[in-house]
Amino acid sequence: MTPRRPRLAQLRTRVLAGVLSITLVTLAAFDIAAVTALRGYLIAPTDAALHRVINLVEGPRLGTLLQEFEHARPAAGIYYIAFVPDHGRTVVLESDPGFVPRLPSDLTAIAASQRAQTVTSRDGQAQLRLQAVRAGTHLSTGAGALVVSTSLGDVNQTVGRLQLIVTVGSAVAGLLVFLGVAWVVRRGLRPIETMARQADRITAGDLTDRVSPQDSRTEVGRLGAALNGMLARIEASIREREASQELMRRFFADASHELRNPLASLRANAELYQQGALPDRPHIDEAMRRIGLETQRMSGLVDDMLRLARLDQHPSQQHEPVDITDLLRECIERAQIAGPQRAWQADIAADLMIVGDEELLRRAIDNILVNVHAHTPGDTVATITATGRGSTVTIEVSDNGPGVPASQLPHIFERFYRAATQAHRPGSGLGLAIVTAIATAHQGTAEAALNDPHGLRIMLTLPACAQSGAGQPPTAGSAPGPHASPADVLAPT
Repeated sequence: MTPRRPRLAQLRTRVLAGVLSITLVTLAAFDIAAVTALRGYLIAPTDAALHRVINLVEGPRLGTLLQEFEHARPAAGIYYIAFVPDHGRTVVLESDPGFVPRLPSDLTAIAASQRAQTVTSRDGQAQLRLQAVRAGTHLSTGAGALVVSTSLGDVNQTVGRLQLIVTVGSAVAGLLVFLGVAWVVRRGLRPIETMARQADRITAGDLTDRVSPQDSRTEVGRLGAALNGMLARIEASIREREASQELMRRFFADASHELRNPLASLRANAELYQQGALPDRPHIDEAMRRIGLETQRMSGLVDDMLRLARLDQHPSQQHEPVDITDLLRECIERAQIAGPQRAWQADIAADLMIVGDEELLRRAIDNILVNVHAHTPGDTVATITATGRGSTVTIEVSDNGPGVPASQLPHIFERFYRAATQAHRPGSGLGLAIVTAIATAHQGTAEAALNDPHGLRIMLTLPACAQSGAGQPPTAGSAPGPHASPADVLAPT
């Protein structure tokens, strides 16, 4: 619980700081825009008044005014009006001590632009609005600039009052926003704080616990649902890992048990030979034969274990079209050679295609057929059918042998599993486990069912290739091919 409080406080602080910063920046931008707009609105009439004054003074009247005010005291008024010749003394037509501007050095450029500008008074105490135009071209004194300016005191006073109002208003608005956002954030984060405390308890205790449900239409509700889903997946993952570890422990225990008997037989025969307990050649040959059989059994067991391990680690195999029709016929031919006393019946559709690893598929089918050969009497009738249905190909191998008890049927695909009635028969119990692993590697399934009245039926369902001839009429496929030989028969697993 303790580690989460600073994080939530830090989150709350970041949210408050972000919202307050955005609010202050927005208010400042609004204040600046409002003051600037008002100042421009108030200056516009002043500029218009300056323009009217220039129109009244400019022209023929300018010469008369200059003659009148050349040796007289300038009249006082609300405007400063002066003629600044290019060469000569400035003639002030109207003036007020507070309105005398500090004439800019680029007066000619200002006059040419015909735009008013804001300048300071000569004493630097006031702001003035100044406008100048070229004039006096008809005068004997020469051309110059007619300058008119007036005070911006009223404008500045009005703008200053607005600045004070908007500044105080923005400060109050920022404070209200801060308090409101702080309350909203605290109220909004309260469910997350509660959820965090519950998550801390779950982390420190039972993973089966869940956070309190929230309204799934809200963000917090979706977060709670996501957290509960994550906890469920973690719990399921832990259970799967524990089950996998238990399966691995059982696998090693079963493998050790399977290897113990052949190793004990090897050791016993080797000790007999070392102790000289095998007096003549026939006894030695028999011991060597048993050693060879046990070695072959151990080699097959290790090969099967290695194959299962590789399928577990790298389930993806080659992906190429496989003609399952021809593959089934080849497997049936080898099964007929290995068990000619049994009746092998085939009902296989033509042109069945599967995308996968041909060698692994051959191994899976051979294991199913070898399972029939190893665990059924010699007069058993085995039927192999293969049909295409939509996007899948189903291979079914059934027999009328003794089958397995119904209670043991769910376990026949487990590794090292052998029914109690078949414990004395050869094999390691990995054959059907390999079939399941190969089917899973091809995104397929392997299932088993009991025949009526007795026997076993194994179904292998695999995804069909796009060019598979699913739905075509079945063709007989039991005739032995020219390439089959007794050497192709697999040892029972």
